[in-house]
Amino acid sequence: MTANLIDFLPLYKLTHKHVLITGASGLIGSAIVDMLIKHTSAEVYAMFRDKSQGEQRFKQYKENERLHFVIGDINEPLKVNIHFQYIIHAASNANPTAYSIDPVGTIWTNINGTRNLLEYGRTHNIERFLYVSSGEVYGNGENTVWSETDCGFIDNLDPRSCYPLSKRTAESLCISYADQYNLDIVIARPCHTYGPFFTEKDNRAFAQFTRKARNKENIILKSAGEQYRSWIYIDDCVSGILTILLKGVTCNAYNIANENSNITIKELAERIAEVAGTKVTLQIPENIESKGYSRIKRAIFSVNKLKALGWDTKVSIDEGIYKTINNL
Repeated sequence: MTANLIDFLPLYKLTHKHVLITGASGLIGSAIVDMLIKHTSAEVYAMFRDKSQGEQRFKQYKENERLHFVIGDINEPLKVNIHFQYIIHAASNANPTAYSIDPVGTIWTNINGTRNLLEYGRTHNIERFLYVSSGEVYGNGENTVWSETDCGFIDNLDPRSCYPLSKRTAESLCISYADQYNLDIVIARPCHTYGPFFTEKDNRAFAQFTRKARNKENIILKSAGEQYRSWIYIDDCVSGILTILLKGVTCNAYNIANENSNITIKELAERIAEVAGTKVTLQIPENIESKGYSRIKRAIFSVNKLKALGWDTKVSIDEGIYKTINNL
């Protein structure tokens, strides 16, 4: 991540602050750790369940005394007693297969995990709590572009709704803690985010496509790929999250998306294949896999609210795809 992505931010607010990032081995969480280590003087606490995975992901910071590992599961109360000034909660079961085989675990992690962190923040007098939610909270609807005040339809009786509905509930839990306990809370709603350093367990479309591309194999499309989405490269997503953390208005939610990166899943596959020099083939998915697919047909987001804070995107989708495939 280059400095010009965040040079408009008041990073001095993080000087010598203790910042906890949950989900630190995931795509978004790990990129937040990268940015904080490289561009601030904050004490960075990266939380994840698998220490070896964390050591591998952050091996370049092995000698950096500002990076601290917190090993634990957010489904359990935190077993540390550190005065974090900021908590960035980016841990979630963002795995379509999990939605189909473990919807209960998906719901429980999103709600109970968030509660555990909010309780820690409440009892340790944090300065601000940022919840990384999801654009899936909007569900389906007729809106051409979703703004932060919109709310679409989600089928309560569809097990796949375990993810968007529990994300909605976690947002409501955050706002309830703010109202009842006077916590300073902001919410980020990223659109579909892509980039390098996703985990091996990540089976979202972009991750599957990228693995094939890196191996010079044909990309397998397991649907017609007609779902129309907003996409954003990881660096731009993280700069948006840090903008919300440092400049966002308390008890507000902010969309994060690249207005110039709205394409279908099929188009994404074709662009990745073009960069990799491979082809796109169609394959019928197994039932257990297709159960985890999103039912949302169109997910395009307004970012006017976030842009009003001085933020903007820097990476085009073609540049982002190239960086992702080549690990730049």
